[in-house]
Amino acid sequence: MTDEETFQRHVWGIQLSKYNIHSDFKKYQNMKTPLSPRLLPLMNGVIEKSFNKRKPDEGVREIRRTIPGYHNEPIGIIIYEPEDTDGVLPGLIYLHGGAFVLKSAAFHKHLVCQYALRTPCKVVFVDYRLAPKHTYPVGVEDCFAVLEWIDQNAEGVGIDSDKIAIGGDSAGGALAAAVCLMARDRIAPKICFQMLVYPVTDARQITESVKEFVDTPLWNAKLNQKMWQLYLGQGIHSNKEYASPMEAISLANLPGAYIEVAEFDCLRDEGINFAEALKKNGIHVELNRTIGTIHGFEIAEDSEIVRQSVKKRVAALKNAFAD
Repeated sequence: MTDEETFQRHVWGIQLSKYNIHSDFKKYQNMKTPLSPRLLPLMNGVIEKSFNKRKPDEGVREIRRTIPGYHNEPIGIIIYEPEDTDGVLPGLIYLHGGAFVLKSAAFHKHLVCQYALRTPCKVVFVDYRLAPKHTYPVGVEDCFAVLEWIDQNAEGVGIDSDKIAIGGDSAGGALAAAVCLMARDRIAPKICFQMLVYPVTDARQITESVKEFVDTPLWNAKLNQKMWQLYLGQGIHSNKEYASPMEAISLANLPGAYIEVAEFDCLRDEGINFAEALKKNGIHVELNRTIGTIHGFEIAEDSEIVRQSVKKRVAALKNAFAD
């Protein structure tokens, strides 16, 4: 048993699943993600150790950098690139999930390595600052600062500045969608594509799936409410759409999107709603509604459902970069 599994066994609560979850994910049906501010430092220490301990996939090079974030405060990025490519490649800025409060899980490293190898592209993995210590808008502004840094340093890092995409899962999906809005509004470097995996999009929490899935594994509506409290802190004083993209006045003139949702996930409907809202604004969207899945289902790395989802994401990236 790994350190991370031992930690999960001790701190994740137990619940019984009443949902028709695919057998690939059954072993996670009794798990949920604790969001106690008191536990977060301990949790992030364990999660970060597990992430750093995991080596990149074979054939992928890992390059760590420190760059200026919001208000010029230093933040970390990791560039994952195919070892057999020394030339210029498209770039994918990737923003990990974790309820705006958790570090990136070890399985994120495998995912971004697969995107880098199979697209191929260079993935810029962002260690943005976390709530509750750094409430909105620090995290999203850190992510926007990375976009600007990549554009300004594209030649030096070997990224085609005309082919910069952004992606993220869960809370990272909210950050990715928000950075697209910020880039449009601030007339900033152009983003060619957005890849949003079971994204957070709506702080209002008014969908049917939020009402229904109050006890689903790994993530549920009760945890979702706590997440927003931790992320927003004292509330939003301006630019609410950069926290809650569904509340944007307009979604026009945004990049095309691949949006993926999980069946038994309180975030399912807001992902679908965001896809439909983009379509109504003339944006091309591919919506992948996975079946039998739960939030964070890529934790089951050997699942055929996970493999097929990654295959679709890579295909979407290839198509975006080919345009």
